[in-house]
Amino acid sequence: MSYVTTKDGVQIFYKDWGPRNGQPIVFHHGWPLSSDDWDAQLLFFVSHGYRVVAHDRRGHGRSSQVSDGHDMDHYAADAAAVFEHLDLRNAVHVGHSTGGGEATRYVAAHGKGRVAKLVLIGAVPPLMVKTDRNPGGLPISVFDDFRKNLAADRAQYYLEIPSGPFYGFNREGATTIPGVVQNWWRQGMMGGAKAQYDSIKAFSETDFTEDLKVIEVPTLVMHGEDDQIVPVDDSARLSIKLLKKGTLKTYPNFPHGMATTHADVVNRDLLSFIKG
Repeated sequence: MSYVTTKDGVQIFYKDWGPRNGQPIVFHHGWPLSSDDWDAQLLFFVSHGYRVVAHDRRGHGRSSQVSDGHDMDHYAADAAAVFEHLDLRNAVHVGHSTGGGEATRYVAAHGKGRVAKLVLIGAVPPLMVKTDRNPGGLPISVFDDFRKNLAADRAQYYLEIPSGPFYGFNREGATTIPGVVQNWWRQGMMGGAKAQYDSIKAFSETDFTEDLKVIEVPTLVMHGEDDQIVPVDDSARLSIKLLKKGTLKTYPNFPHGMATTHADVVNRDLLSFIKG
C-alpha cells in the first residue's frame, strides 16, 4: 500500500496507476467516500494511456483517522504532499463535490507550475451555505441535520443517502442499483466518524470565491441539473462567472453522483476536454 506522510504526521493513502510518462490525471473524491469512488474513471483513463492518481482524504478511506485538520487548507496541503512526492506536472485535476472544493483550493494555493487543467463535477464552490452574501445557498439547518443524523446512526444514514438523493434513486421511475448503494456505504464506513462530521463544516461553509478568481488554467465545470445535494444554480452557475477560463456543461436529469450513474457520458466529456 502506498502512503505519504504529511508534515503533521498524517499518512495519506494514494493510488498511482499507468505509465509514468503518461499525462497525470488526478482525482479528488467526495464526502464521505474514498479514492475507490473513482473506479470507473481510473480504469477508463488508464486504458487510454494516462497516468491516474487518486488519494484518500485525511480521516477517510485508508488514510489516518486523525482527530484534527479536517478543513480545506489541510486537505489541499495533504494533496500537495502526495503530488509533490510523485513530482506530478502538467496534471489535470478532477474534483467531485467536496473534492471539487479541495481541488479548487489546491490549484489556487499549491498548483502553480504543476497543473494543466481543472475539472469540477457537482462541486461545492463557490459556497454552499446561505449567508447575506450568498442568499441562494442552503440554510445552515440542512448541514446541522447532516451532523445530527451522522452522530445518531452513521451506518443507517449512510444507507439512506445513496439510496435517495445522492444518485437520484428517490426520483419517480428510478431503479435503485444495490451494488452502488452498498459500495457508497462501504466507503463511508471505512472512514472515521469525527473526520466526516468535521468535514461537513469544511464543505458547506468554506468560501472558494477568491480561489476561483485566481485560477488561470482552463476549467471545465460539469454539473447535473437534478443534483439534490449541491444544487446547480448556487454552485456551477456561480462558479463559472468567477473563473478566468471556465466552460460550463450541465446535464438534464443527472444526479449528484453522475460520475457513477452516467460514467460513460462523464468519461467521454472528460476525455474530450483533456485532449482539447
